Amino acid sequence: MEAINKPKHSPLTPEQRQRRVERARLLKSLVYEMWDGKPVYYVGYQEVLKGTKTVEQVMGSSILQSLLVSRLIFQLSSTLDMDIYAVAGNELGVQFKKGDWRSCDVAVFMLQQLEGEDWSKYAWVPPKIAIEVDTKADMGQFESSFEYYEKKTTNFLEFGVEKVIWLFTKSRKVWIAESGKDWIIRDWSQTVEVLPECEFIPDNLMNRTK
Repeated sequence: MEAINKPKHSPLTPEQRQRRVERARLLKSLVYEMWDGKPVYYVGYQEVLKGTKTVEQVMGSSILQSLLVSRLIFQLSSTLDMDIYAVAGNELGVQFKKGDWRSCDVAVFMLQQLEGEDWSKYAWVPPKIAIEVDTKADMGQFESSFEYYEKKTTNFLEFGVEKVIWLFTKSRKVWIAESGKDWIIRDWSQTVEVLPECEFIPDNLMNRTK
């Protein structure tokens, strides 16, 4: 049988190699979360690779999202005893294991949980409370947006988070999940308990911004 010779690829030019390096570096910067070694990118990352959007455009929050998070952090910090609790924001990374971490908009820790932690790195301990405002994740590798929200919530709870709270700005709904309890959905006009004697009403937080 006559051997079939595979076509030889021409070696990359220095310019092509440089472009590949730059693309790989850019793609790495667009990772929103890592799911068991597989990257979940920021929604809109493909437009960045094509040059039709900037990195800042896909990573940035809307005014509504940003104000809601900042108001919420202020509310929690004003209500909770800061000698006992720590309120973290700015898309904190919660590390489950190597190559497996999730982003968290607002996290409430017991200060004693953070003893011995390297504060310059992601958190390797579960916060007591995880609060999310929408998501910036590209849903391409999930069957539906619900699958993403459900899996991320379950991941948090299995890691040891006591309560996961989702705030959805478009539908103005709140999704509250706790281990061993039915997950519930509420309107923004209803009270959301974070911890005993610490609660908020999303509509009230938003009214302050008008």
